[in-house]
Amino acid sequence: MIYTAIDTFYLTDEQLQNSPSRKDGIDEATETTLRIYGCDLIQESGILLRLPQAVMATGQVLFHRFYCKKSFARFNVKKVAASCVWLASKLEESPRKARQVIIVFHRMECRRENLPIEHLDLYSKKYVDLKMELSRTERHILKEMGFICHVEHPHKFISNYLATLETPPELRQEAWNLANDSLRTTLCVRFKSEVVACGVVYAAARRFQVPLPENPPWWKAFDAEKSGIDEVCRVLAHLYSLPKAQYTPVSKDGDSFTFSNKSIESKSQSTPKDVPQSSPLGDADTAVPKGATGEADIESVGVALVKQIDKPRESKKSDDESKSAATDGGARDELTLKSKSDRKMEASGDIRRDRDRDRDRTKSRDRDRGRDSDREREREEIERDKHKDRRRSRERSKETGHSEKSKHHSSRGMNRDYHGSSYSSREKDRHRHH
Repeated sequence: MIYTAIDTFYLTDEQLQNSPSRKDGIDEATETTLRIYGCDLIQESGILLRLPQAVMATGQVLFHRFYCKKSFARFNVKKVAASCVWLASKLEESPRKARQVIIVFHRMECRRENLPIEHLDLYSKKYVDLKMELSRTERHILKEMGFICHVEHPHKFISNYLATLETPPELRQEAWNLANDSLRTTLCVRFKSEVVACGVVYAAARRFQVPLPENPPWWKAFDAEKSGIDEVCRVLAHLYSLPKAQYTPVSKDGDSFTFSNKSIESKSQSTPKDVPQSSPLGDADTAVPKGATGEADIESVGVALVKQIDKPRESKKSDDESKSAATDGGARDELTLKSKSDRKMEASGDIRRDRDRDRDRTKSRDRDRGRDSDREREREEIERDKHKDRRRSRERSKETGHSEKSKHHSSRGMNRDYHGSSYSSREKDRHRHH
């Protein structure tokens, strides 16, 4: 089923009882515990990522909707919780990087499992696998939602309802806290936000002993029913009666979010060896029951003798199986050691490759910078040559102008001298004739 509207997100009690997790053999108590555990992860990670409360609320609603259509045995609760936080941060306009989400969930798991907090290398294969798994799980969530991720929270109705009922101000914070706690249950996929808001207002009023109008009933004005309000209060009371949720390994694709080597080793060491279980008949008393016939007595005695004969054989078989289990354990240890060395070699190879890539990048950058500097030098030399040519052309033009002026002045002087000499010769001739 693919969601096409917000009304199709609400399920009936029968649909929740026949959930995909129930079909995979997970009982109701385990499913409830895993739902609470996943919501706790979303709430804690949102606080560490400094996200607003709306992001955590949206992530928890998406978490419940997804597991109404998929089984806890098919999808790991830790990976789905991380993807819900990442998707909700983008839906509520407070995005966080995938790197930040992965690091926060890695530290949370190390603290919850009492493991030393290891540094998560961003260039390692482990981080790349986690990032790919995060985006892959996000695509699964969007596919199941039909890419319709609109969420309506009961928080926005609480303030209006309390203002209409004219309740004291301390009731608002209590109702708000109850609304946050209701997101850890399946109320968000069973009832509308208006009904959940009326239920938390009623529970807060009962806790503070604040009377609410019942004639006419106040919940009729907010489009709610008394049965729905009672169910909301019952679910919240059951939630507060449960102990703190602990992780229960039911997933088929691995129980760890970070795939840490230490957690894998601890799991391999904690796995019980195959020991043959004795049948309940072997431990039974060999006494003959009272009131039985003679043939039955003979048959019972024969069966007891056969069992006594078979006991040493079974002990030999158990010894052989324990030896084979010990050899299998040694082989597993060798495989784990080999896998450790292989992972170390792969990590060292990846580090060397990254270093070589960084060196090549720095060399190429230096080459590019050298080429750019050579080009700039060539440009500067060309501009200098052009500037020199301009200066030379200007000097040549100035020199040609001075030479022309000097020639012009010299020609004028020669003409003057010629006229002066001709005039003086004429005067001399006149004086001679006289």
